[in-house]
Amino acid sequence: MFEFPVLLGDIGGTNARFAVLERPEGEAVVLDHERTADHPDPSSAIRAALAKGGGGTRPRSAILAVAARVDGPAVQLTNAHWVVAGERIGRDLGLSRCTVVNDYVPVAAGAAGLDPAGADRSLLEPIGGSCTPGRGARLVLGPGTGFGAAALVPYGRQLAIVSTEAGHADLGPCDEEEAGFWPGIDRVGGRVTIEALLSGPGLVRLHAALRRARGGPEETDPAAITARGLDGEPLARATLERFATLLGRVCGNLALTFLATGGVYIGGGIAPRILPVLQAGGFRRAFEDKAPFGAMMETIPTCVITVADPAFAGLSALAREPARFAYEGQVWEG
Repeated sequence: MFEFPVLLGDIGGTNARFAVLERPEGEAVVLDHERTADHPDPSSAIRAALAKGGGGTRPRSAILAVAARVDGPAVQLTNAHWVVAGERIGRDLGLSRCTVVNDYVPVAAGAAGLDPAGADRSLLEPIGGSCTPGRGARLVLGPGTGFGAAALVPYGRQLAIVSTEAGHADLGPCDEEEAGFWPGIDRVGGRVTIEALLSGPGLVRLHAALRRARGGPEETDPAAITARGLDGEPLARATLERFATLLGRVCGNLALTFLATGGVYIGGGIAPRILPVLQAGGFRRAFEDKAPFGAMMETIPTCVITVADPAFAGLSALAREPARFAYEGQVWEG
């Protein structure tokens, strides 16, 4: 059980976001974001965030979601220098309990309350297809600094959250155009993985590979590629369209893996920015192109999570209703 107030943390490779849930029936108070590069460790960033916006609140426990595989009491972030250790944070801040989970655990928990059929556009933006979720698993994933994915699976009266490292699975070409530019993709550790292309750095790799195949201006900033693509610059636009197609294919593959008839919910920092491209059709065609299960795929909703900090709703749910969810994580108790 969590003692209130509970510190909520969503720690990524670029930013660490914090909030405080003062009581079970209240709403989380979101604090300032802190850049991971600006602090030597998580405790420093937490203290800074509390000093700027905590209103003097002293958390009694914490649940922190981190962009890394949580496989021990000390977790090295995948795309940043921090090591996140529940015991150290707990002792630094005088907590009674500190729980560390993969960053897509709370996104999956938050997906339990999402309704594509009655979608509030401040929360969800449907991408083609059905808006009526089935009763099966729900899949959450997202391209951002890296690529995360998890499934929310009904199991008796509980909802089991299955964390994955799907971003590190291999990705290969599926048509003639992809076969043409695929040799020009910069490998990561000798491989082309899902995360190597479906992420911010991956957008740059994809743009560079297309440029090598067809020519065009060089660009190494994913935000600039996105802006140029949305403005119609040909190479950048082609990059965004291919990104959308690859994302649709991967979403479909993972939906088949988990039989995610409850829907696919896309978070991360990139998808909300390229909604017009995702809705243009390539994403959904690739998602549904899964013979002999095309008819089933047509019934599965796909949505982009448009709320700014989707992890906080899930972290709040995990703190309020600890018996409702089953998930893996590291727990330190003082």
